[in-house]
Amino acid sequence: MYNLLISAGTAIIVFILLKFAFHLPWWGSILIALPFFLGSFLLISRIVTKKLEAIMSGAMKDIQAQRFEKGLRELKAAFKYGKWQIYVTGQINSTIGMVYYVKRDFSNAFPYLEKGFFKNWVTMGMLAITYMKRNKRDKMKDTFEKAVVASPKESLLWSLYAYCLSDGGDNGKAKEVLERGLKKLPGDEKIKQNLQLLNDGKKMKMKAYGDMWLQFHLESIGTIQKQQMAAMGVKRRIIRK
Repeated sequence: MYNLLISAGTAIIVFILLKFAFHLPWWGSILIALPFFLGSFLLISRIVTKKLEAIMSGAMKDIQAQRFEKGLRELKAAFKYGKWQIYVTGQINSTIGMVYYVKRDFSNAFPYLEKGFFKNWVTMGMLAITYMKRNKRDKMKDTFEKAVVASPKESLLWSLYAYCLSDGGDNGKAKEVLERGLKKLPGDEKIKQNLQLLNDGKKMKMKAYGDMWLQFHLESIGTIQKQQMAAMGVKRRIIRK
């Protein structure tokens, strides 16, 4: 990582100058060199972050305007900053993978999701679902486990994990996951409701999570269309009143 190397190099040069040119004791030289390391590291991080934010902002505007190919090209161009700062490459991979996944281009999404940032629970969930659809349930579970460890306060993540287990016929494990989720999120009504449904031998309901749930594409297109039509009907009745 260039940022770390440049910052360390700066600190080493300062240390050598102080120790051998100004004959300061080694501990004094280190104490003075350390702020140079931190200052250099923070300055470079700030510059790289600003450049990345500009690229990401422009790319997201293009993607929201349905100019997917242009937006994806801009995102991929940001990989050049991956060598400058830790986690940058993983975050870019996650973003690109998410865009492909939301477009239902699952084959192109997969390699980016695989190399994504482990703290991005949404893309970790997408990766786990991809493993599930490829009948790699062990990898699905491993991916979900990494995600819930990194992001234990996300209600949808726990429910998504349990849903995928239940969908594969493993209701016992699904209940255990929801119980673990309640320990991290005591009083979460959505998790409580789904746990009760499984205890009653019924299927989990995820509609309460709204669009965040729909982006994982686990509902059939027909079901989504029915939900949208029902929502439109409600809106019409409200307008008439």
